[in-house]
Amino acid sequence: MLKSFFLLLLFSSFIVADTLHLATSTNPARLNPILATDSSSGEIASFIFSGLVKFDKDSKEIIPDLAEAFHYEDNVTLIFFLRKGVKWHDGAEFSAQDVLFTYETIISDKVVSPYSSGFRFVKSVEVLDRYRVKVVYKQPYFKALETWMMGILPKHLLENEENLMSAAFNKKPIGTGPYTLEKLEFSKNITLKAFENYYEGKPKIEHISFHVIADPMTRFMMLKSGELDIGSLEPMAYEKQLNTEFFKKYKIYEKIAPSYSYLGFNLRLKKFQDARVREALSLAINREAIVNILFLKHAQVCNGPFLPGTKAFNDKVVSPKQDIQKAKKLLAQAGYTQENPLVFEIATSNSSPIRPYAAEILQHQLKQVGVAVKLRVMEWQAFLNMVVMPHKFESVLLGWGLSPTPDPYLLWHSDSDRKGGFNLVGYHNKELDTLIEKSQSITDRDELAILWQQMFAMIVKDNPYLFLYIPNEISAVDKSIQNIKPAMSGIWHNYIEWEIEN
Repeated sequence: MLKSFFLLLLFSSFIVADTLHLATSTNPARLNPILATDSSSGEIASFIFSGLVKFDKDSKEIIPDLAEAFHYEDNVTLIFFLRKGVKWHDGAEFSAQDVLFTYETIISDKVVSPYSSGFRFVKSVEVLDRYRVKVVYKQPYFKALETWMMGILPKHLLENEENLMSAAFNKKPIGTGPYTLEKLEFSKNITLKAFENYYEGKPKIEHISFHVIADPMTRFMMLKSGELDIGSLEPMAYEKQLNTEFFKKYKIYEKIAPSYSYLGFNLRLKKFQDARVREALSLAINREAIVNILFLKHAQVCNGPFLPGTKAFNDKVVSPKQDIQKAKKLLAQAGYTQENPLVFEIATSNSSPIRPYAAEILQHQLKQVGVAVKLRVMEWQAFLNMVVMPHKFESVLLGWGLSPTPDPYLLWHSDSDRKGGFNLVGYHNKELDTLIEKSQSITDRDELAILWQQMFAMIVKDNPYLFLYIPNEISAVDKSIQNIKPAMSGIWHNYIEWEIEN
């Protein structure tokens, strides 16, 4: 009896030690890299699928992934040499045919993917042999390599699929990544299992369990009680709601987040087409107050669309200081007075614990200039499917990730104002379009920097968005997790080497 008890205790310890417990705020919509537009789908799919290349730990250099090497034959011809012996999760071998199939799928008229624009300069993709792929571009393209960070799909499973958008594959994905999908329980739990035949070696942590927890307070309480191994901390919780016992268990990692939040106007609506209105709303906002109230110094004001510290960032452009009188004057010029106030709705999601509060602050600040703001806070999936993607909003409080090498085409070019595109607000600027198009064929980073910084200033001046804040990422990591090596990109770059100490 005693022996059985100790065996049960040992088994229980093993189960705890071989599983990394995380939380995600929403159910993943599609676990398919070319269709993953929500953060939960993108995060989980990144463990399941691999691209041909990836960024290094500092997000500065592009290094091989499914490709073991690559080189340019000339400034428009790229050759990938694929790794031999890479296995799909079902045991089939990965080959050049999968690369060609992924390309043909993402540009197909049958698939609606915002990522297809990344392949718009590809002239042809040719299979040279089982392990070599030749990509020819229509012109030199500065993100030619980054395009192939896209997760590759298995041809042998999907080539006869009539409708990828609704395919069972999106809930039962098969990739070449370090983890396989073991269990998908909506609104409960998503479990990944280490892939025995992963080409870089089997991950040392056997399972990753994503607990689907929509409520941010519940996520925080789970972290606080030790039910999560890694979790994000909001500044208020970090500063005010943790005791010494928490810091004995968890180590804190903090860095600037590669993301920003913004208030975006639906420029298809007449009320927001007047530049005076958008400028007035920008001047009515006190961004420093938002940062101080919500983040307690763990954030910074966002001055524009590109990541601070990169060549794309324009440090000569700063956010305007709040100017109530000038804002009122501009609104009056646009025909909005105390008797005829500007009225609009801000829609946002409760998937972020901060944004609903940010919306309330914006509502209060805009009231000072006579603007009446209504708020609508929704569950993420409903918000995405019913409001954001069909463009059924007046304004949205949302966020975007920031890349070290941005592609302004995705968010800011007029052509991206389309079904499935990321130009959600319907922003059109012919001069900016010309700059974006010119930049696409420039590969010299110093030349690109000049154009990016011009775009930065132009976008900020037009106010299609009101850029609000860039938060810090504050992560609490259980001290039992070994081999974490923080880098510019964060802590996740070497997660297959992590171990959980008993």
